[in-house]
Amino acid sequence: MQSLVKLYPIETREPSLGDNTGDLDRLKKVLVGYLQGRNPVVPFHRIAPLAEAFRQSGFKGFAVVIHHPGGPQLVDFFAQAPEALVGMALDLGTTHLEASLVDLLSGKILERAAVENGQLEFGADILARIHFAATKVGRQTGLDLLHERVMDSIHTLALELAERVRLKPVQIMALCVSGNTTMAHFFLKQNPYHLCREPYIPVVNSPDPFSASDLGLDLHPAAIVWVMPSIGSYFGGDLISGIVASGLDQEEETCMLIDVGTNAEVVVGNRDWLIACAGAAGPALEGGVARMGMRAGPGAIEHCSIDPESGKIDYQTIGGAPARGICGSGVIDLVAGLYLARIIDIRGKFKANQPQTEGRLLEQKDGLAYVVVPAEETDLGEPVLLSQVDIDALMRSKAAMYSILATITNQVGVSFHDLHRIYVAGAFGKHISPRQAIVLGMLPDLPLEVYTQLGNSSLAGAELMLTDETVRKRCRDVVCRITYIELNVNQEFMIRFSGSRFIPHTDHTLFPSVPFQGES
Repeated sequence: MQSLVKLYPIETREPSLGDNTGDLDRLKKVLVGYLQGRNPVVPFHRIAPLAEAFRQSGFKGFAVVIHHPGGPQLVDFFAQAPEALVGMALDLGTTHLEASLVDLLSGKILERAAVENGQLEFGADILARIHFAATKVGRQTGLDLLHERVMDSIHTLALELAERVRLKPVQIMALCVSGNTTMAHFFLKQNPYHLCREPYIPVVNSPDPFSASDLGLDLHPAAIVWVMPSIGSYFGGDLISGIVASGLDQEEETCMLIDVGTNAEVVVGNRDWLIACAGAAGPALEGGVARMGMRAGPGAIEHCSIDPESGKIDYQTIGGAPARGICGSGVIDLVAGLYLARIIDIRGKFKANQPQTEGRLLEQKDGLAYVVVPAEETDLGEPVLLSQVDIDALMRSKAAMYSILATITNQVGVSFHDLHRIYVAGAFGKHISPRQAIVLGMLPDLPLEVYTQLGNSSLAGAELMLTDETVRKRCRDVVCRITYIELNVNQEFMIRFSGSRFIPHTDHTLFPSVPFQGES
């Protein structure tokens, strides 16, 4: 393991009339021995503070070296070895930012925290923010404001994490940022205009590491900022993080990684080859489309089941709090339960006059709605409902999801049964019940042991990048050898999508373990 930032013990002779070597030249001469003959570079803005720290320490102590891809950088000097040398890993999410503080000396995770993305006031989705970026707001552009909001969120996280371990943000020596391509553009204050316009070209896929001071980050002024590389507009650094965190790029047998957030991003491959694609299957799964939908947080229904005979619902909320809405995993459980209880048909449409629905189906302006939790049991005093419109949205999302998986495997001549393991990442992967997703026809009908839930692989990958040189090398290798398929212009995907808009599918032989209802 070689961390991105390391300490080196130093003890040199003090200057004398017989040895007029410059302070920093003296320090660098000792470091060359540690660095296998490589001469470290001192950034210009660090010359004065570094020389002063070295002299005040009596020319002995601990040098701080950043192992920058372009060569080692000497950036600071401590008289005493710190208990921890900290870096910050950041999952730059569209809705939430989650970060961890990592001890670069031991690799230990010290703290984790999350905040809502301050950009939400300018649009809940990426596309709305890209359009906002091009507007003028007084003397500022929309891009200026989007950049300011995400920087404010990052500073809030850095301050909270540092305070928890009794440090200051200025002591954070490295930041690894993992997010989708658009969020990376907002962070770097780069124009996202072409990301959503054919041929979908980013300003930069693989930005070179830079110093925190270049972007005005409230960290150590010489802290290295490493932004995870992306492959294209719809395939960001968060998925590269997922690949290295799961170990997909090192697997002998063919595996799949699925990360569902703003989009559904999928990678198939092993240590010899990797192919990837992305498509819009995420928002309904996140709970972003359902009227009572919410992100995975306290009070969100994350799991539920329906008794097929009585129609009785058992549900579980995150944190055990009173129900206030339903998140993506809860919607999947619920709709699968409605299908198995024959309350909805293979098209996802409510069946009228079913005994199990007595008192639970309401007629609304836009159609029927199902009472999941009555008003007296909820946090807000209003019932939690699932409408026909919500189910229709989920049907589109689940069809897109399965179509993405089927299209990418077919592109390389791999069947679902050839997959050794399927890694499911993100909040979707953390909370989802694979069995219920199979019932809906969202995930392929495979033994449950094939599925591995990863949690936040974007953050996990960023943490590894801070602490392990082999992971940083793997990241560069993955970027060079991955093949990306653009689904926006893929005819096979559109054909498969049409056949997937039924529960579980128009071809029921693809889902032999799911009870078949037949036509209504």
